[in-house]
Amino acid sequence: MIKVFLAEDQSILQSALSQLLDLEDDLEVVGTASNGVIAWEGIQAFKPDVAILDIEMPEMTGLDVADQIHTSDLTTKVIILTTFAQRAYFERAVRAEVAGYLLKDSPSDELIDTIRQVMAGLTRYSPELVINMVSSDQNPLTKRELAVLAAASDGMSSKQIATTLFLSVGTVRNYLSAIFSKLGVHSRMEAVKIAKKNKWLK
Repeated sequence: MIKVFLAEDQSILQSALSQLLDLEDDLEVVGTASNGVIAWEGIQAFKPDVAILDIEMPEMTGLDVADQIHTSDLTTKVIILTTFAQRAYFERAVRAEVAGYLLKDSPSDELIDTIRQVMAGLTRYSPELVINMVSSDQNPLTKRELAVLAAASDGMSSKQIATTLFLSVGTVRNYLSAIFSKLGVHSRMEAVKIAKKNKWLK
């Protein structure tokens, strides 16, 4: 069972999302909050597997809470769910290494799928955000993702990358999937092209 904490300051939306998630056999909403302070306290208390956070909340924003989770010892994965497609918000979320960033007008099935995907170790960012906001001054890739992509740029197979970086083949595939999602591409060649164009890879 995947334990989910939901922080959303609009009570009608919070209730609707909570009921929607609880309908899934493998999801359980263990707590809700309508402001950031209560959300942070609840996340520390319940230690959910996934925290779904709105950005604009009273007292602490969802990004403030994401920062707290990132710098703590919690293993909770964060999905930002927001109406705001602003570059500054997205870049801050990337720095906090959130596992997902979706717009509120995304289909409900996409949110549910994203919860399961981030629990499998994947990263899922809304394609609209990625296409518009990936820029050379904000590299969205982690050091390990860059290492995997650098090895891929040398023509290594997933098995060769795994051997070189002391990872499992499955982990390499997860890293590649996260890279593709963050860059809005579907192949290694496209990802390498973007990374080299923006000078993230030499």
